[in-house]
Amino acid sequence: MLYVVATPIGNLGDISQRALEVLKNCDVIAAEDTRHTQKLLMHFGIKKPLISYYEHNKTVRGPVLIEKLVNGENIALVSDAGTPGISDPGADLIKAATDAGLEVSMIPGPVAGITALVLSGLPTDKFVFEGFIGTDNKKKQEFADMIVSETRTVIIYEAPHRLVKTLEFLANYIGERKVAVCRELTKSHEEILRGTVASHIAHFSENEPRGEFVLVIEGADKKTLNEETVPTTAEDIFNKFNEIAESDKASGIRRKKNDIIKDVAAYFNLPKNKVYDMYEEVNQQTQGGL
Repeated sequence: MLYVVATPIGNLGDISQRALEVLKNCDVIAAEDTRHTQKLLMHFGIKKPLISYYEHNKTVRGPVLIEKLVNGENIALVSDAGTPGISDPGADLIKAATDAGLEVSMIPGPVAGITALVLSGLPTDKFVFEGFIGTDNKKKQEFADMIVSETRTVIIYEAPHRLVKTLEFLANYIGERKVAVCRELTKSHEEILRGTVASHIAHFSENEPRGEFVLVIEGADKKTLNEETVPTTAEDIFNKFNEIAESDKASGIRRKKNDIIKDVAAYFNLPKNKVYDMYEEVNQQTQGGL
């Protein structure tokens, strides 16, 4: 059987008794980082064979683990922290096991995204989990198109070295919506910062981001979305274009005009072609227009 075992996201005291029993009694443990998991096992006095299973070896290790399961071995799947299958390659092994008709059991426990959601103070009745939005321009654009009109609370993960750039990226799309920036959850340096994107950018411009981050973003207001109309003048489009272009320039990002037009169209929830025409209407009348 494949046991999907949730482990602590920071505080080792959060591990469940059932998780410890599975780790002690399984035949092998499939770990995202065997060195990291070994420390966890040593803390609880557990000695078991470890096999690495992570993003860059999953296509090779996956079949090996499936074969072990077919042969009757019990495997515990763990991630570096939290629940396997959430924004990590464990999801692929779980799918492979279920596709093969193998039995899979879950030992539930901590999830960083849910912990942050509860602590954020934002609505929890409906939410969207997006994981890491990454650096791929196409995926980031898809995220931008979504978040402009998403009325549910949105949860994303981010690495410390990309935090400020992600906040600057969000500034172009969510305005003054509330955002909770959650750092080092359950650890001794846990910190929950609640405010706007602008306030968070100001904070982390003076304080170097450290640790693991979860961002919880307030959803768009339904009433405001329903009341939104096409801007009365093309100047709104032109000004927003220049605002985004200047933000990109300050962040060292160089993009084509059409890519920025897409952002403006998403921001105003308007067709791209209409936005382009409105932008050009002003641009052609403006000396040195971008």
